[in-house]
Amino acid sequence: MTLIALVRHGETEWNRLGKVQGHSNIPLNDAGRAQAAGAGEALRGGDYGLLVSSPLERAHETAEIIGRAVGLTVSATHDGLKERYYGAAEGMTASEYYATFPDRQATNAETVDELTERAVRTLREIAASAGDQDVIAVAHGGLIAAVLRVASDGSLPREDEYIANCSQQILEVSGDRLRVIGYNGTHR
Repeated sequence: MTLIALVRHGETEWNRLGKVQGHSNIPLNDAGRAQAAGAGEALRGGDYGLLVSSPLERAHETAEIIGRAVGLTVSATHDGLKERYYGAAEGMTASEYYATFPDRQATNAETVDELTERAVRTLREIAASAGDQDVIAVAHGGLIAAVLRVASDGSLPREDEYIANCSQQILEVSGDRLRVIGYNGTHR
């Protein structure tokens, strides 16, 4: 059994503007760096032995900031922790995305099912390689929401909630089973 603290990256300028980021490599802004420092303080008391992240700059920088607070360095980046690829919707505002793609499936984009399969497989691989060490994994909001749906049998996140920047979700991974241990949903 492995505990994974699944952390969303800090705020970017595109987050602030309500733009769809996906695989676009957008850096943290100053607010995002402060959020990452706060997440590091929140995670400081845990017994974490491994720190990993998505290779996208906003997640990797968040992981580095958290690492300074908890005394770890990023040991690996995993492509499987990247945000959903939104294809033609990347760079659109959320309202443009919903108006252009009311079914939320942009042209050339990864499907939610593809994202979910990739994310769950990656977390299982991370847990298997971590052994007895608890893990901090820094990723992205859409990916975290997809994982939570699997780990909670669809009950999280609730309809009126979203995955806030630098929020931490605690998962237990045991073989093929994922279970939510701690949830930090933010109401809209």
